[in-house]
Amino acid sequence: MKHIYIQDVMARDGLQIEDQFMPTEQKIDLINRLSNSGVDKIEVTSFVSPKAVPNLRDAEDVMTGIDRKDGTVYAALVPNVKGAERAVACGTDEINLVVSASETHNQKNVRRTVNESFADFQKVANHLSGTGIKINGSLATSFGCPFEGKVEDDRVLNLVEDYLELGADGITLADTTGMATPKQVNRLTTEILDRWPDVPLTLHFHNTRGMGLANVMEAIRAGAVRFDASLGGLGGCPFAPGATGNICTEDLVHMLVFMGYQMNADLDLLLAASKKLGTALGHDVPGQVVKAGKITDLHAV
Repeated sequence: MKHIYIQDVMARDGLQIEDQFMPTEQKIDLINRLSNSGVDKIEVTSFVSPKAVPNLRDAEDVMTGIDRKDGTVYAALVPNVKGAERAVACGTDEINLVVSASETHNQKNVRRTVNESFADFQKVANHLSGTGIKINGSLATSFGCPFEGKVEDDRVLNLVEDYLELGADGITLADTTGMATPKQVNRLTTEILDRWPDVPLTLHFHNTRGMGLANVMEAIRAGAVRFDASLGGLGGCPFAPGATGNICTEDLVHMLVFMGYQMNADLDLLLAASKKLGTALGHDVPGQVVKAGKITDLHAV
C-alpha cells in the first residue's frame, strides 16, 4: 500500500471563520497535539491583515510559540510581501500562496484579478529568494466555482504552469466549495501527475456535499499521496454560500488506516486532539469518528 501524507489546516482554514477568537495558548496547545500525532504538515496560521481575519491576529505569537517536531513542515498562508516578511521573521518553513481558478471567486476573495494576484506572488517569490523557505501554490475553486460554475481543466493546467514558472515547489488543487466529483478528481489529478510527475501535488477537499472522502479515494487511484484535512472537520469558505468544512483529519486517517494505507499520523492521538478541540470551541465538531468511535470500538451486550 502507498504511504499517504496527512496535512492539517485546522489552525488556519478552520479557525479563521469561527464565531469566537480562540485564545493563543489554546491554539498553540492544539498545534502541538497535531505535531505529536505525526501529521506531516501543519498550516499554522495566516499572515494577513488582522482587520481582514481577526481570528488570526496572533499569527506571530502562534508561529513562534509552538513546539516544532523534526520532519513536520510548519506552513502559513501569505497574501503579499508584507505577509511574507512577517512569516520569514517567524521562521516559517513554507509559504502557501492562494489564487482562485475562477476570476469571480478571486475578486470576491481578495478583490483582485488572477493576473494581479500573480503579480503580487512574483514579489513574494523575489523576497523569499535565497531564504530556503519553500513556496506552495494553491488553486482555489479548481473543481468548480459557486459563481461561474464549471472550471475547465485547461484553465487549471495553465495556472499550475504559472505557479511553476514563478518557482513554486509544490501545487495544491482546492475544492473550495465542495463541487468536485470523484470522476472529475480522478481525471484532473491524472492529467497533472502525467504532466508534472515530480511536482508534489496536494488535494484539498471540502465535504460540502458529502463527497470528500470519495474524492480522496479517486485521487489516490490516480496517484496522489498528499491530502489537506482539518482536525474536527472545521473550515469552509466565507465567500461561497453554503460552503461547509474541510474533510475531517481523523475521519480521513480512520478510513485509510482500516484500508491498510501507511501514514505517519496516529489515529488515537488525533481523536484525543479532536475532543480537545471541541471542548476549546464549546461546540460539537463535524467529525464523525470522534462521535461514533473507531470501527474496532465494540459495545457491551
